[in-house]
Amino acid sequence: MELAKYLDQVRKSNPLVHHITNYVAVNDCANACLAIGASPVMSDAIDEVGDMAAISSALVLNIGTLNVSKVESMIEAGRSANAHHIPVVFDPVGCGATSFRNRMAAEIMNHVHMSVIRGNMSEVLSLGGVHLHTKGVDAGETVNLEEAAELASKLSQTWNAVVVISSKVDIITDGNKKVFIHNGCPEMPLITGSGCMCTTLIGAFCGASPKDPFGSSVAAMAAMGLSGERAWKAYEKQGLGHFHMGILDELGHMTGEILAKGARYEEH
Repeated sequence: MELAKYLDQVRKSNPLVHHITNYVAVNDCANACLAIGASPVMSDAIDEVGDMAAISSALVLNIGTLNVSKVESMIEAGRSANAHHIPVVFDPVGCGATSFRNRMAAEIMNHVHMSVIRGNMSEVLSLGGVHLHTKGVDAGETVNLEEAAELASKLSQTWNAVVVISSKVDIITDGNKKVFIHNGCPEMPLITGSGCMCTTLIGAFCGASPKDPFGSSVAAMAAMGLSGERAWKAYEKQGLGHFHMGILDELGHMTGEILAKGARYEEH
């Protein structure tokens, strides 16, 4: 895959990415969006989300900090995005942890068509009715890579959406094609917002290339994983705080050439 072209398109088009996301990682998501070359807007008031989604290039929905009013805003924004043919990226954070979270995730899915769904293994499979042990937003991953890829492929076909599972090896599938990404480092889950930033990047790449959510998702996940690798190499001695900021540095420094040379992935 020519991953560089997706990054180049983000930098060229500077897509506006509308977020309704969680307050734990909202600043990280905004900065990641800016670093990769897109423009973030963080708006969740139901009075304006429909209008905001309509003028955006992509919509990112993240249920990390969940309440009923936020769900109402997500559905309103999602319907507007769907009506205007704007890609919607859904991050079902913590799905499987509580019955309330499961109900709200299902409610959003019932009303909004998603272009991409990204989460860890337990979140995505729980969203699809395959329940694994879930502890908060951490995943108890009890299926192997091949089994997870097959389940993700079936869910992709059911939802008519690209499915992205973040793990030691990331899985991206559109129901037919599959890509396994081997970028990243074990320290990335130790900082707040690394998964949420992945979802933001997918939104940015989809906003720039809306007709290709699969390729956009592959490029976004590779860019995030590679930025994590490079940041840890540069800042591991200084600790997790420097590493956290280092990821933003590396996203900002990312070029098509760096991405093409550094991305490690398998196409199936």
